[in-house]
Amino acid sequence: MMVVLWGAFVRATGSGAGCGDHWPLCNGTVVPRAPSIETVIEFTHRITSGLAIVGVAGLCIWASRLFPRGHRARLFAALSVVFLFAEALLGAGLVLLRYVERDASAGRALYLSAHLINTQILLMMLTMTAWFGAEGVSRRWKSAPPLVLIALPVSVIVSVSGAIAALGDTLFPATSLVSGFQQEFSSSSSTLLRLRVLHPALAVAAAIFLVAAAVSVRRAGRPGATRVASISIALVVLQLGAGVLNVVLLAPVWMQIVHLLIADLLWIALLLMTLEAGRAQ
Repeated sequence: MMVVLWGAFVRATGSGAGCGDHWPLCNGTVVPRAPSIETVIEFTHRITSGLAIVGVAGLCIWASRLFPRGHRARLFAALSVVFLFAEALLGAGLVLLRYVERDASAGRALYLSAHLINTQILLMMLTMTAWFGAEGVSRRWKSAPPLVLIALPVSVIVSVSGAIAALGDTLFPATSLVSGFQQEFSSSSSTLLRLRVLHPALAVAAAIFLVAAAVSVRRAGRPGATRVASISIALVVLQLGAGVLNVVLLAPVWMQIVHLLIADLLWIALLLMTLEAGRAQ
């Protein structure tokens, strides 16, 4: 989780080019000398990403030794390694393709969207590793209700729109609420700014849908699912409040990170709700 949040910090502070267009080296060296603050931020992200790869690889080895063949925790631990490597390669692509700093191209927006989707899948694999690994015998899962299953892609769509909105906030910061609205509705503004207005609308619509899905799970009365459904509802409300605060404060870096943290926690809660709702008795 910390690696994901630090990656957002790299983007929000415009530090993506802190190591130049070099990868895996930083400005052509293993350890940069007399680095700027942008270099420190980017280099720290690379170090933590490397540590995360080691940690998840260790998780995979541990799962293969702890659980018998056929146990789903082993499968999802292995998939976690695959998607973490994909995450690292996507991060490298941002640098090598120079989708950093002030680049406002459609290619960067699409690439960031793909990066975010891979991050969501990685968090899913890790969550499923933990859930299936909670018992020595692999838990049986049949299927969650359709409303609950649909909640997952809905969450991903809103997250992608949020990533695009955050990129717009970084590249075209508003000086006031009024100027921000004027930017979004101006025909001369960047496409990123005109797309930014879609995120709040999608977020509100998705929040209603996610709460409805969680309420349906609560009504089913299954203890584990009911508990995580209640947490999901609380996180939806908290995320809406954080979104409003983010707009009012004109998207400061710290608030963008908090907003992303809540989004990731909500994503994990929705995954657990889906797993618990479809758990075979």
